[in-house]
Amino acid sequence: MAGAAPTTAFGQAVIGPPGSGKTTYCLGMSEFLRALGRRVAVVNLDPANDGLPYECAVDVGELVGLGDVMDALRLGPNGGLLYCMEYLETNLDWLRAKLDPLRDHYLLFDCPGQVELCTHHGALRSIFSQMSQWDLRLTAVHLVDSHYCTDPAKFISVLCTSLATMLHVELPHVNLLSKMDLIEHYGKLAFNLDYYTEVLDLSYLLDHLASDPFFRHYRRLNEKLVQLIEDYSLVSFTPLNIQDKESIQRVLQAVDKANGYCFGAQEQRNIEAMMSAAMGADFHFSSTLGIQEKYLAPSDQSVEQEAMQL
Repeated sequence: MAGAAPTTAFGQAVIGPPGSGKTTYCLGMSEFLRALGRRVAVVNLDPANDGLPYECAVDVGELVGLGDVMDALRLGPNGGLLYCMEYLETNLDWLRAKLDPLRDHYLLFDCPGQVELCTHHGALRSIFSQMSQWDLRLTAVHLVDSHYCTDPAKFISVLCTSLATMLHVELPHVNLLSKMDLIEHYGKLAFNLDYYTEVLDLSYLLDHLASDPFFRHYRRLNEKLVQLIEDYSLVSFTPLNIQDKESIQRVLQAVDKANGYCFGAQEQRNIEAMMSAAMGADFHFSSTLGIQEKYLAPSDQSVEQEAMQL
């Protein structure tokens, strides 16, 4: 039917521990997407998130407030937040009514920073699963503060948390090392950045931990944790500096490839954009043709031209 909203919507579920930069990411990514010409709507799913810096299209605070829950049920902030997510899970009709008018938008979901919501509690996963039933294709964008790279023990903990999150959330997943512009202030890295982003041979981290008198007693435990991470071989990271447009573009390419947005029909695309997303690098069809013309023999070129005419 002419003028009907697209049946498939796309978006990002921005998750991560408190202070990892989720709200700042939503602000920066929404501005970047608008500059690209996409219609963007930011959805706040964190009832504890006050003073939002971005224009919020949907706010879960309209449904349930953390302060009210804590006062009424005498819960702390952690228990209150879990209750809020469970309340949203049982009132998904409210969320769907809010999202239906936004199906022609690219959606950014600013999620709570409660770690257990993404590692073993079922409410947030159930909400994401239901969104998939509404034909909303999400990529989980998991932010981790890059300062954890400066401490081998903390980095192993982050790897375990990231792996647990990937397995629990059950969405296409992109892990980000946030605040890369500040990493030099945290201290010197033991290895180059590629070691941390590609999660290379972790035995070198064990050697660093062995030099610490405290962690020396837990070498076997750390070996088993490292073995678990390497056996799954799922975790890797993309560095992010939210102030750098090229950094945001690399993240967006990874996200669009993960949820299939780059192959959809929501906006005008050409073969170069699709190949760039698939290859993870800029692809120029015209330059490729130029290379072919330069290196193909004349007979090969004539055969190719005949094939193009057919």
